[in-house]
Amino acid sequence: MAKTRISISLEREQADRIRRHAERAGLDVSAYLVHAATRQMAESEAIEEQFSGVDALIARVEAEADALPTEPGDAAPELTEQERRDVEAALNLVYGEDRETARPGHAA
Repeated sequence: MAKTRISISLEREQADRIRRHAERAGLDVSAYLVHAATRQMAESEAIEEQFSGVDALIARVEAEADALPTEPGDAAPELTEQERRDVEAALNLVYGEDRETARPGHAA
């Protein structure tokens, strides 16, 4: 198989560090860089494969969210009187009965 040359540019300190690591590994710089790149690609591909299901789920949920109506009134019916009382009671538990002066996340 024919080989292809790839030229890279890097700082002298980086090049010296790569040379030292290649020598310690018993490889020339080209073989060392090919090995490092191949290893990184295999790791990235394994991660992408492992999370592909999660990525697909996120994409599906985002698409569903984009399809939702933007105006809340279009999708939600008015609350019943009992639902209003329940919401009010829940808010009182969270913020206290005097919500006029209370700030969200702070005790009343």
